[in-house]
Amino acid sequence: MKSCGERLPACSADSFAVKAEPFVPETLRPALLPIFVTIAQLSAEIKALDALIEETARESYPETTLLTQVPGVGTLTAQCFVLTIEDPARFPKPRAVASYLGLRPRQAESGSLSPQLRITKAGDEHLRWLLVGAAHYIIGPFGPDSDLRRWGLALCEKGGRSGKKRAVVAVARKLAVLLLRLWQTGEIYEPLRNANRREVADACT
Repeated sequence: MKSCGERLPACSADSFAVKAEPFVPETLRPALLPIFVTIAQLSAEIKALDALIEETARESYPETTLLTQVPGVGTLTAQCFVLTIEDPARFPKPRAVASYLGLRPRQAESGSLSPQLRITKAGDEHLRWLLVGAAHYIIGPFGPDSDLRRWGLALCEKGGRSGKKRAVVAVARKLAVLLLRLWQTGEIYEPLRNANRREVADACT
């Protein structure tokens, strides 16, 4: 469309096939209409699969509702987390789950040197990818305010060139620990729990 001097209106992925199709000029319709039909079919199939994932989680893995309390963690991520971890009691210390999923940096300490290395990438690659995706949302422009978001944004600011990349991995690591903790305790997620505690402490002093 752009190469022919035409533009399509801004719209969401779900409504693209319906809203954009009328703006296709007659000269391009023979070539582009089949693409719009394919996009509409794919969108319908994706919606059906999303509904199936929701139904499976609701009926077979009700504990996923504890994890989807966290903004950015969808049913697919929660279900993958539950199926990968299997038993939350296998980690007496929630922080250990980050190492299990390969989100901890490698260590190569020598004397007084402690270089910052890449994460180990051990464990389930798909779950790690989903957690990183959730971390991108949490510190992205649409992520709601939370302790985790504030912490991640603070890392971005002081991380230099690669600050955003390191912050995303760090948020994914902390998110994994948070999800396991919610699963183990059954607690209600409080997005600004630490911030509210600090405010109360400051008010008391």
